[in-house]
Amino acid sequence: MRQLTVIQTDTDSPAPAPGAGGCGGPAPSWPERKPSWLKVRAPGGDTYRSLKQMMRSMGLNSVCEEAHCPNIGECWDSGTATFLIMGDMCTRNCPYCAIAHGRPEELDEDEPRRVAEMIEQLALRHVVITSVDRDDLPDGGARIFAWTIEEIRARLPECSVEVLTPDFRGDVEAIARVIEARPDIFNHNMETVARLHKTARPGGRYRRSLDVLSTARGLDPDVLIKTGIMLGLGENSDDVRGFMRDALEAGVQILTLGQYLRPTEKHLPIDRYVGPEEFAEWKTLGEELGFLHVESGPLVRSSYHAREQVEELRARAGIA
Repeated sequence: MRQLTVIQTDTDSPAPAPGAGGCGGPAPSWPERKPSWLKVRAPGGDTYRSLKQMMRSMGLNSVCEEAHCPNIGECWDSGTATFLIMGDMCTRNCPYCAIAHGRPEELDEDEPRRVAEMIEQLALRHVVITSVDRDDLPDGGARIFAWTIEEIRARLPECSVEVLTPDFRGDVEAIARVIEARPDIFNHNMETVARLHKTARPGGRYRRSLDVLSTARGLDPDVLIKTGIMLGLGENSDDVRGFMRDALEAGVQILTLGQYLRPTEKHLPIDRYVGPEEFAEWKTLGEELGFLHVESGPLVRSSYHAREQVEELRARAGIA
């Protein structure tokens, strides 16, 4: 059985002046030269084309395309795809994010069924469900998340399910509605460190996101809690260490760290490219601090190797 991933890049608003988020110098020229470790092959294999055609035919969205994910070729060619539920228009406008923002369309009430149907057709072992921010909805879309999980469970009960949710504006009832549907992993991305949060996620709140994670942890101790940040936005070592401590205190068990890649010249500038060696050091530190699993590397994104993460943790716990 192959893997399908349904993910999101959590989104929020306006871009700062050139040089903001870095060390105070001018924004780098566009396009920025990428180091060799960030170069990936262009997508185009048979599996990539068939997955793309299937998503189009079923009217489903992929955040792989919407968020310009660098792993789209590797993941899709290996039978892994990423789906975006509740439309492709976000109510927030993060200055790092490539997803479009504006007024979303009406909810497609049949979407949970179609997502589950595609997962069933592909006989997937693990799926990640994500969405744009839907601040126009009273529950932020929690009902649709839960419904999608329930549809997947009904069709393919052996498939593990990960959700990557927005912050639901801190609504405890919305978080509880998702947790009640029993995802295997509850993921909410912090995206960046506390000091840079207002710059990168002006529609979000650092403490509110931590509260979302700790609330989910408290509602069901059997659900694995996950978060992640991007490096290269202007953070320093103390910032990252502080974030790790905060995440652990909130009950996070799985951590992802990846390189921020600027989608266009209108988005936040890259402060620096972080090398593979430094990512390896952060992985070692995270494991020493107590995270159950740390996925850390230049091309890591929230759902990168998601199936391997859940399988590893299940094996450690002696769960088949």
